[in-house]
Amino acid sequence: MTSTAIEVRDLHKRFGDVTALDGIELDVPAGIVFGLLGPNGAGKTTLVRILATLLAPTSGQARVHGHDVVAEPLAVRRRIGLAGQYAAVDGELTGRENLEMIARLNRLSAREARARADELLERFDLVEAGERRAAVYSGGMRRRLDLAAGLIGRAPVVLLDEPTTGLDPRARQELWAIVAELARDGVTVLLTTQYLEEADRLASQIAVVDRGCIVAQGTASTLKAMVGGSVLTLRVQDTGRLGEAAQAVAPLAVGEAPHVDVSDGEIRLTVNDPRASSEAIRRCDERQLALVSVELQQPSLDDVFLTLTGHPAGDTPDPDHAERLQEAAA
Repeated sequence: MTSTAIEVRDLHKRFGDVTALDGIELDVPAGIVFGLLGPNGAGKTTLVRILATLLAPTSGQARVHGHDVVAEPLAVRRRIGLAGQYAAVDGELTGRENLEMIARLNRLSAREARARADELLERFDLVEAGERRAAVYSGGMRRRLDLAAGLIGRAPVVLLDEPTTGLDPRARQELWAIVAELARDGVTVLLTTQYLEEADRLASQIAVVDRGCIVAQGTASTLKAMVGGSVLTLRVQDTGRLGEAAQAVAPLAVGEAPHVDVSDGEIRLTVNDPRASSEAIRRCDERQLALVSVELQQPSLDDVFLTLTGHPAGDTPDPDHAERLQEAAA
């Protein structure tokens, strides 16, 4: 098996005047969980669709296990499993029937298809639900069944496009456990997500994607070190005075000016001095600015994303960009 499972070189994708990917460069080592972290409209799904041979790039090259996604699509499809944001199982079929049907499409014999379905129902804790129609499954069960279907062919590479979107916390934890198990079994998992906790917990390496470009790549620890200090968070009681509070503590910030979140009544700034929290309290007290809370923490991936892009991971700078991208790709 090649040491690099996915190689992407100067990959571009445009839909008319909408640029979805703008020169992506990526190397995903075999046998790890690799996270693509970014907001809606960043280009994550477009990249997954190209790697899955569902979409042709405008220019550039992408290879999966050494096979070009444009020149050798069948070879690529034999080596990948795919699960998207929404479960693609047939609701009118039982869980077992879904798996057996896909196994037969993968050219397994009827006997092999039954055995593989048994194995996957057991692995994904769906044995009791196996004879029920998928339409009555919970969201988490449908997502597990969808992932099981993507593993029918024992693919060495699995592409997971925001697999936990819309799931409740328990279902999300269950899916996280499955992803971790895949990595332990030597499967390469490319995971796209806008959940910072998810990338931090699961991915050995992370690429931060924004507006079709990779703006940083490395381990979670490496990326957090880019922030260059601790993060001081202040919550102001009177949100109407957020600007005044931000101005008061701005001299304490290292690098970027304090980030003001009006919706949360919060100010975040990077600091190097461990006494910064007490100094911030003093400065606010001088101006009779009541504080609800003061926290000094190590930087999170959210802080990394904010530092690199100027906006939180859940936001898209152009609110129409994601919608225009979806319309162009349809």
